[in-house]
Amino acid sequence: MSQKNIHPIFDSMLTKADKEKLLNQKGIVLWMTGLSGSGKSTLAKGLEKLLYQNGHLSQILDGDNLRTGLNSNLGFSIEDRTENIRRVAETAKLFCNCGIITICSFISPTLEIRNQAKEIIGTENFVEVYINTPMEECEKRDVKGLYQKARAGEIKGFTGIDSPFEAPKNSDIELKTSNLSIADSVDYLYENVVKRIKK
Repeated sequence: MSQKNIHPIFDSMLTKADKEKLLNQKGIVLWMTGLSGSGKSTLAKGLEKLLYQNGHLSQILDGDNLRTGLNSNLGFSIEDRTENIRRVAETAKLFCNCGIITICSFISPTLEIRNQAKEIIGTENFVEVYINTPMEECEKRDVKGLYQKARAGEIKGFTGIDSPFEAPKNSDIELKTSNLSIADSVDYLYENVVKRIKK
């Protein structure tokens, strides 16, 4: 290899725009918030598959793949939830800067916590998605019986029971899942995402 083709690594780093050009998509973070049982994870998985089928690279971040690893030392106190979301947001920012559509599926119950995530990720890359499902519907879907245990006092600090959930007032996308099928919800999400990732 000739010397002119060797570029020292510190001369310049590839930018987000460089990587977006390679992937032919804009890197964004979809921040899906809603009560436990609202459908966040189901919709995130459906959206990921639909994006993949249409040639888009995405990554889901949720409790299953972060609380078992990166955040395994955190509990569910307000302090730990805040730290959990901080770490999630920093991780999402890294994926986003690689041009990847990053789907974050977390209850993130307070306005303060979600604003923290938005500040870390950057307003221009942050898309808040409110999965608006009534609590009674969430309880019907609760196959693990978490709501029942929370109402019986067996689980403390459960969002919506003895810990607050502050619903977004001006989310970028709102899905009222009690009026939509899973397939229709995923399609609606996909249509809204595609508008934002076109290069």
